[in-house]
Amino acid sequence: MARQERAVRTRRAVIEAAAAVFAERGYAAATIAEILERAGVTKGALYFHFDSKEALARGVIDAQITTVHWVPRELKLQEWVDICMTLAYRVPNDVVLMAGIRLSADLQGRQLFGSAWPAWTQLVAEKIAEGKEQGEVLPHIDPAETAEFFLGAWLGIQLLSEAYANWNDLTERASTLYHYILPAIATPAALVKLDIAPDRGRRVVEEAERLTPQPTAVG
Repeated sequence: MARQERAVRTRRAVIEAAAAVFAERGYAAATIAEILERAGVTKGALYFHFDSKEALARGVIDAQITTVHWVPRELKLQEWVDICMTLAYRVPNDVVLMAGIRLSADLQGRQLFGSAWPAWTQLVAEKIAEGKEQGEVLPHIDPAETAEFFLGAWLGIQLLSEAYANWNDLTERASTLYHYILPAIATPAALVKLDIAPDRGRRVVEEAERLTPQPTAVG
């Protein structure tokens, strides 16, 4: 068990170090040597988990979607809102998320290591489809088409937020995005119940942390 825990910590340290270098330098300029120095691990330890720089980039992208801060909701549209609002809240202080955004937007690098966009599009489509099954979404709405549209708008507000405020106003921009898109797809009964306030992401993160069991001290 101790060996497994060390392996998990080492992998996380490598992912965070790689993310920091990718976020600062971009994929092409990043080097394994700098990632090793940031991570504070041996070359053997790094290559045990990732056999190339491309694999490291894929690891950072794969870390984008995690259920750590997700809280199930009766309203599936609220669950979708919460997932994206917590993401918007976390981005300014989470180098792995920052790096994932930049790697996914790297048009040349995507041919080597892929992008987080397809997974995010599928997740959004699934939540909208679940909401439609529960009567939260208007009958004519196509979940996949709406998810594609939302992703384009989401990427746009990320770009503007980074350019104008170093991502520090991303929660406000995300709230505004939902303010305009939800009335076009949600039923009136569902719409009035949805919480899209700019501080929604922070509150959901705090709720998820309260619900997460804490390790029990031994001794």
